[in-house]
Amino acid sequence: MEYRTLGNSGTVVSTYALGTMTFGSETDEAGAHEQLDRYVEVGGTLIDTADVYSAGVSEEIIGSWLAKSSARDNVVLATKGRFPTGEGTNDVGTSRRHLRRALDASLSRLGVDQVDLYQLHAWDPITPLQETLSFLEEAVRAGKIVYGGVSNFTGWQLQKACDLIDKLGWSPLVTLQPQYNLLVREIEWEIVPAALENRLGLLPWSPLGGGWLTGKYSFEQEPTGATRLGENPDRGVEAWSRRSQNQRVRDVVDAVRSIAEARGISMAQVALAWLVDRPAVTSVILGARTTEQLNDNLGAADLHLTAEEQEQLDRASDPGAADYPYGGPGTAQRDRPIAGGRG
Repeated sequence: MEYRTLGNSGTVVSTYALGTMTFGSETDEAGAHEQLDRYVEVGGTLIDTADVYSAGVSEEIIGSWLAKSSARDNVVLATKGRFPTGEGTNDVGTSRRHLRRALDASLSRLGVDQVDLYQLHAWDPITPLQETLSFLEEAVRAGKIVYGGVSNFTGWQLQKACDLIDKLGWSPLVTLQPQYNLLVREIEWEIVPAALENRLGLLPWSPLGGGWLTGKYSFEQEPTGATRLGENPDRGVEAWSRRSQNQRVRDVVDAVRSIAEARGISMAQVALAWLVDRPAVTSVILGARTTEQLNDNLGAADLHLTAEEQEQLDRASDPGAADYPYGGPGTAQRDRPIAGGRG
């Protein structure tokens, strides 16, 4: 396992994190504990969860494991708050009221006094941003969290948050958790540059594109059986009807398969190795139903692709940004010195 700093902080984490969204739903407690044991055995340190994963059960399972694990001091523990945790009007969002209760409930389920990273699970258009960020600052000063981070923010939302924190002299955000993989690269247009500008580390989720980058789904036959798309073929952005008809998806899967076969490794390991070396990435979040799946993913822990392999995947996965403002005339305009005027 390799290690990097957690964004702009001095805390060091493994380049692969263990995501726990399956715990309590697709993975029972015994299976989850087995995954946790295996992950720390190979040097993994960053465990990521959220209060809404299995309605809090994921945090409870991690808490029961922490209570008996000798690895507690080496674990960097991350959780999130924002989404509904009850049926009350205020049991949702990033208001100070909701986040205070959500964080305290998470600490109780995890059986700890402090989490290392507390993340806003998504932007809240209702709550004033200063109120939300002031909560993170209060939680840092109270010793309930070490660092604050965000998840699923757009570029302008991230920049606005960082600017406000800087203006008020509060503890900086250290990470952004976005969806990012060979099939979802649009964050490179503005979100990645904003993260680099503010020295935030990326913690990509869904690195395998919901299973598409493992090669387990056919483009000709709708999936069935014990897989996420087998149980729900219309599952969001990963839907079989959407991706099976997309030529770019086929090109990416073919490129990943070609490299995997040439190296004698799994397609998942190729996709993970491409992502872990992208700019600003701190740690890639692995999410597995079984220990067998986790073991295969962990095979990428010390794997790095050649420049030629990276270029092959870059070409196949290029999302084809529009000329303006990201390429073509837009690029020429950005590169051209302009004296005065509004551009």
